[in-house]
Amino acid sequence: MPTPPENRERSPYTGWTRAHWESAADRLLLAVRPFASPRYGLVDLPGPRPSWSGARSDGLEGWARTFLLAALRVAGARGEDPYGHLDRYAEGLAAGPAGGLAGAALGVGSGAGTGKGTRTGTRTGTGTGTRTGTGTDLGPDAWPLTTDTRQAIVEAASVALGLRLTRPWLWDRLDDRVREQVVEWLRPALGPSPVDNNWWLFGLTVAGFLQDAGVETDLAAATIDRSLARIEDWYLGDGWYSDGDNRAFDHYNAWALHFYPVLHAHLAGDRELLDRYGPRLRLHLEAYGHLFDTNGSPLPYGRSLIYRFAAAAAPWLGTLTGHTPLTPGATRRLASGTLRHFLDRGATDADGLLTLGWHGPYAPLVQEYSGPGSPYWASKGFLGLLLPADHPAWTDREEALPAERADTARPLGPTGLLVQTTAADGLVRLHNHGSNHVHSGPGAEDDPGYARGAYSTRTGPTTGSAPADNHFALIVDGKATTRGPATPAGTSPTVPYGPGAGTSATDTPGSAPAWAASRHTPRPGVRVLSATLVHGPAEVRAHLVTGAPEGTPVRQTGWATTPGGPHARLQPVHGYDPEHTAAELPTGETLQGPDSRTLALHGVTTGPATLFVALASLTAGPDPDPAAALADVRVTGHVLDVTWRDGAVTRLDLDGLAPDASTEPGA
Repeated sequence: MPTPPENRERSPYTGWTRAHWESAADRLLLAVRPFASPRYGLVDLPGPRPSWSGARSDGLEGWARTFLLAALRVAGARGEDPYGHLDRYAEGLAAGPAGGLAGAALGVGSGAGTGKGTRTGTRTGTGTGTRTGTGTDLGPDAWPLTTDTRQAIVEAASVALGLRLTRPWLWDRLDDRVREQVVEWLRPALGPSPVDNNWWLFGLTVAGFLQDAGVETDLAAATIDRSLARIEDWYLGDGWYSDGDNRAFDHYNAWALHFYPVLHAHLAGDRELLDRYGPRLRLHLEAYGHLFDTNGSPLPYGRSLIYRFAAAAAPWLGTLTGHTPLTPGATRRLASGTLRHFLDRGATDADGLLTLGWHGPYAPLVQEYSGPGSPYWASKGFLGLLLPADHPAWTDREEALPAERADTARPLGPTGLLVQTTAADGLVRLHNHGSNHVHSGPGAEDDPGYARGAYSTRTGPTTGSAPADNHFALIVDGKATTRGPATPAGTSPTVPYGPGAGTSATDTPGSAPAWAASRHTPRPGVRVLSATLVHGPAEVRAHLVTGAPEGTPVRQTGWATTPGGPHARLQPVHGYDPEHTAAELPTGETLQGPDSRTLALHGVTTGPATLFVALASLTAGPDPDPAAALADVRVTGHVLDVTWRDGAVTRLDLDGLAPDASTEPGA
């Protein structure tokens, strides 16, 4: 396939047009064809190991997620399908559900629930894939049932959404018997979700398709109402949901918790639902647009990062439904920058298959639920193809991203997160004072995707046995303590005060200083109140430790940078050993590349309450200033007075953030 020519007149930032998106979709779809089962019921991609759901479930996952991409590609072209994508998936719809249902009728299990499936992938000149498994063989095309294999419920949502998008060109042309079998296979997904988080929206998505198709309409309506009622419990305001009964704030807000309800309302033409959920999406995008680097990278934070450019789904959805603060040109610049960022940096292998990783393969990013087909949830990022070719999102000139228009320091609603961007280098940093993974509990190992004090689009996080980056720890018996769950203690943009407060803090939206704070309990009886103050490229990191025995060693680490990456600075201000500069720790490979290095400061507690303060920075420009040149920090008791380089002044009294002991986690 020839590569479309760049258009730097219409797309000065990325060069890409709609033709590049269509070409990318076709390339991804053509690449998986050699790995399909005989009747295209499964797409069984090669990989290092099967997911915990087993090899047959992984084959369904590869089918369903690439089918969603095919559906977006063909629906966006109003049924034009020059490569015959839908013909193959139509054959799979005839073979997959029928095989699984026939096995159930004979009392044959899918074999997917044993977790013992193995996978081998063979590449020849034409590319072939083979699958082996320990379960009873149902035939090479049969789908596992949603009643037997929990993961199949996730894939049912992609199947249903793809059918809904392509209904005139696929569903309406299927034989009645095939449609009956597909409905029978989908129907169990209308029950209550087996996982109490964003999974509720998979049933909603199946219900939306069946409702449109005039099948099981009463049951579908009940499923939609029940699913929306459940996620309502997790909406905390300002466009942010928690992904379940925990404080997990991540990309699942954009590619699931907003994506499914808003898209369902749009496809159903349900104005009441769209009026409820559309404004929430708009609020979310006001902050979310700041989480993309000028190099196109979304922020690598949270779980399931192998979905990569699915991060562009929510901005496209906002434009599709009219609920976005982004202009059409900025939306395309964000989305095209994200897709190109990954495709230009090795997200696909030599055969054109998406790998399990970030740029290239990276094993620490792979969750146990991830199989070789999992990265194709990235298909959601192609949602913009549903916009007609003459829509302003495709025809307007690209515009700058928020990260390259002005410096920004802003809390993200109720999340405890604080975003910091600098226009000079386009870097995005996220300081974490309140987002926790569902599995983070007292004594549990920290999840690198959630428990770091800060994340950026061009660094870390470190993983495995390497010292944790951006982490404050007590050193007990030679080992650094984990963070564990953190409770937000406040986030706020600050108001400059006093003589010398510069007007720059108020003239440019988003450029004023901001701060966030949280509390956590690294060990029983020990509490740490942490605060981060940011302005421009400067960061002030403060930790008030109470309850630790006098003489307890502590360590503050900074950013994990790789060769050729940005420059990190870390300087002691108060409490750390004043005689020594930051030590450099080797911290191994990160998703940014090998040979990362991380700066670290050391100190010891000196009484029942000890305050540690450091200055940090992360910059990508040449000859970066030392951290001390970016701000002057004065410490009086537990009060921080910071004079920033532009003259703005910030005061933060940590004692004013101290909680009642009964509210402290682990108390």
